Amino acid sequence: MKFLKLNTTFFSIFGVLIVLTSCKEKPASNSNTLAMSTSVSKTEAPKKELSQEFKDYWYNGTAEITSYNLEQARYGEIREGSAVMIYVTEPFTPGTQVKADNSNKNNIPVLKLNATKNYITGIYPYSIMNSSFYPVHDNEHAIKLSFSSQEWCGHVYAQLNNKEDFEITSHSYFESEADQNYHLKKAHLENEIWNKIRINPSDLPTGEIVMIPSLEFIRLTHKEFRSYKAIASLTEANGLKTYEISYPELERTLKINFENKFPYMIENWTDTFHDGFGDNKKVLTSKATRINRITTPYWQKKTNKDLSLRDSLGL
Repeated sequence: MKFLKLNTTFFSIFGVLIVLTSCKEKPASNSNTLAMSTSVSKTEAPKKELSQEFKDYWYNGTAEITSYNLEQARYGEIREGSAVMIYVTEPFTPGTQVKADNSNKNNIPVLKLNATKNYITGIYPYSIMNSSFYPVHDNEHAIKLSFSSQEWCGHVYAQLNNKEDFEITSHSYFESEADQNYHLKKAHLENEIWNKIRINPSDLPTGEIVMIPSLEFIRLTHKEFRSYKAIASLTEANGLKTYEISYPELERTLKINFENKFPYMIENWTDTFHDGFGDNKKVLTSKATRINRITTPYWQKKTNKDLSLRDSLGL
């Protein structure tokens, strides 16, 4: 495992933080739409204390970037590509739910994950990004999620905001999915699991639960925005822990393998589900396997001489 060593200045968690989809047949219509509200969640569990180890790793002025070889199921075939996970801490505003420009005692410190995927389907490319903003104190659901997919057919975008309930807005180039708004009761969020693993994996939900699948899965498979019954488990073998989520109704199983000690780095994952449409529909497994990992203030690495950092990630 290769890390980029940098001279950095440590910041207090309460101080100023570093500034850091498809071209298939028309999907079925979903009329379960509701107007969005602007209310802010007023319920919050007690904040969990942060260890010095956590502060030293996540508040050292850098981001953690990990690259993966990707085998992605799409249209009934496996596509080769790449995935990148970028984790970084930042202050988040509780009202507008965006990155704070200034220090404020009401800001919520979050661990942000921007997860990207890039792969080719035939002649045209897919570019996908999932973002999740999860409180480092592990005392409530993700404050916000967002998803976007760009390919030659058009754009798809979805966003979830954690307020009195979950407020979801979705936009698509399909007429039946064009502009939709939903309110959902709060439940576990698949998107937030990737953050929670890095903060407090011992508190991952297990057993029979209800969970909202990832925004990526819902939009690319044209499933209904709602909670689904799931069975989750956490096991350990050979120095790795495995968090598994199975959705019986969706006939889908996600397995995430991560190191069994802090900072709980994610090594690989598999996602098995019915992929494709019509006669091409079959059970396939998407896979991602780690290439390399570095820590760097990537927002400062924007000159041509910084291109070598992509080489170190195998990108």
